[in-house]
Amino acid sequence: MMNNFFFLEYNSLLVFLICSLIISVFLVLISYLSSTYSNVSAVEKLSAYECGFEPFEDARNSFDVRFYLIAILFLIFDIEIVFLFPWSVTFFYTSSFGFWVVIDFFIELVIGYIYIWKKGALD
Repeated sequence: MMNNFFFLEYNSLLVFLICSLIISVFLVLISYLSSTYSNVSAVEKLSAYECGFEPFEDARNSFDVRFYLIAILFLIFDIEIVFLFPWSVTFFYTSSFGFWVVIDFFIELVIGYIYIWKKGALD
């Protein structure tokens, strides 16, 4: 009796795992078979990354902190969008307190944006 309950309870999970395994193997095989090998020149492989670092340098070199500052600022404004989307979806269902909390959040965000702008972090 316990074996039947276990099988019935987790049958859908087993089907999901088998289907996901089949789909993933299929997609990997399709991408492997349809790819073409291109010999990219060594100049492109040895060029600097987007952050400005050379790919094969000593790890103890000094680095530009501005890249990390811009990345942190991007994360802050990205988190703002993460908070904005659910609020905009449920805007008509929130109370006036919820509205003013979000307005306060935006005011603090604008003050922070003006602060980093005045400090020159965006230059």
